[in-house]
Amino acid sequence: MKINKRTLLFFFILIAVTTIVKVLCAPNLNLSGFSATIAVALFAGFSIKDARLAILLPLLSLFISDVLIQLLYTFGGFKFPGFYDNQWINYVLIAAITFLGMAFRKGGAAGIIASAVVAPGIFFVVSNYIVWATQSAMLGYSNDFGGLMACYRAGLPFYRNSILSTIIFLPVFIAAYHWLLSGKFTLQTAK
Repeated sequence: MKINKRTLLFFFILIAVTTIVKVLCAPNLNLSGFSATIAVALFAGFSIKDARLAILLPLLSLFISDVLIQLLYTFGGFKFPGFYDNQWINYVLIAAITFLGMAFRKGGAAGIIASAVVAPGIFFVVSNYIVWATQSAMLGYSNDFGGLMACYRAGLPFYRNSILSTIIFLPVFIAAYHWLLSGKFTLQTAK
């Protein structure tokens, strides 16, 4: 991947889409979890050969959206803060999902589909476990297996929205990227 004006424009668009979707969907409990962040991480893993740049894109996207949400929250325009305890875990998970995209890169369309299901699953399992392990008392979950399962059940709507958004955004991002660079809609991944 060459970094040129078109590539930078596309990265800006990804960051803008991620931020807009997060700002619009996160406050609505029925839409919470519907986010472009996992799709951006997988896109980066599929499309960017340089691992440092591949990791930077989704982390930058996530950080910018968190900064905007924090600013909105600070001025009373958002229900919750952009930055909170243990949030660094989300950043680690997004970096790991970028590597997952790299691992599925050679799978072509099947790899895209598989990763769009596997990545939200990994995020769901790990993030809900962390919520249970660090906030179970505050959220009313018992500190046992039953409490963990209750935490996972409570997270199922977020998980559903995460899978849906990743299945929608990932192929759109990949196809739009190739269209912007070559004028062809394709789901080709980096070699």
